[in-house]
Amino acid sequence: MSRVPTESDRIAATRRPEASPVMYQEWSDLLFLHWEISPDKIAATLPEGLHVDTHEGNAYLGLVPFFMKAIRPRFLPAVGPISNFLEMNVRTYVHDDSGRPGVWFYSLDASQPLAVFLARKMFHLPYFHASMEATKVEGSTHYQCHRNGTPDDEMSQFVYRGGEKLSPPLPGSLEYFLLERYYLFAHRKVGNRLFCGQVHHTPYPAEIAGVTRSVSPALEQAGFPLDTEAPDLLHYSPGVKVSVYPITPV
Repeated sequence: MSRVPTESDRIAATRRPEASPVMYQEWSDLLFLHWEISPDKIAATLPEGLHVDTHEGNAYLGLVPFFMKAIRPRFLPAVGPISNFLEMNVRTYVHDDSGRPGVWFYSLDASQPLAVFLARKMFHLPYFHASMEATKVEGSTHYQCHRNGTPDDEMSQFVYRGGEKLSPPLPGSLEYFLLERYYLFAHRKVGNRLFCGQVHHTPYPAEIAGVTRSVSPALEQAGFPLDTEAPDLLHYSPGVKVSVYPITPV
């Protein structure tokens, strides 16, 4: 029987694991777009062993474009373009049978093909190679992503910037539910195995995002045709430094 996460479970997930990290990363200039969605729609897409995580009865679908920087294994230095690239993910929020709250990814587009290969091979995550560009113009990030093998007109485009700074979210708040996520789940079809990984970072310094352009086929590609609707919530973060821990079978 599944156990729903308690507030104590959510707080415990934010603590640094005792194990040693296997990798270090920096995530910067993150745009968090979120839509309320029926829990039943999310539940229909999840593998056995995962359950929809809700806040006040609502489930959420997220779209997050950002910069990956200084990616490196624990004992090696970062190496130029291999360690610095763009990524965009489509995600939702779940928990496993033991009540661990985490993230389930429908897709992760990345501009670095080696990262795509390794993430698929080692972490069993649904990465896709994409042509991606991002520039800063007068304080705004101009970001675009086109997944390889999709029609030319299926291009994600965002123009965004930070705005009003928010106080650190309190446990029980919607911002805490959405942003304070440190477990991730993955599924390997061969053998029908569920995996769980963990990351650690300081809480996101969050701001209200100013978004002047947001067009993306990524939600529809993931099976959720919501890309023509305005998101319910928009957040921005300048970023965090991240420790990544092993991914293991559940």
